[in-house]
Amino acid sequence: MQQAKFSLTVSLLEFLRNYQFYGFKDKSSMVRAALVRLKEEFETKSLEQSADLYADIYETDKELQELTYVAVAGWPE
Repeated sequence: MQQAKFSLTVSLLEFLRNYQFYGFKDKSSMVRAALVRLKEEFETKSLEQSADLYADIYETDKELQELTYVAVAGWPE
């Protein structure tokens, strides 16, 4: 595993020092878990924005609505 060097505020450093209280085996595993969670939140936000964009496009594009209707015709509900 690669290492990285970064700076923390005093309050974040104090929080990190309590890694065992939060169930982590060491500081690194706590930081990794936090970064994974942040990454997932960004990915979720990006997917939601993409879905909103597609919904907006679909709402205003009558040709796309017709194409979708034809494509799903006959599918069980």
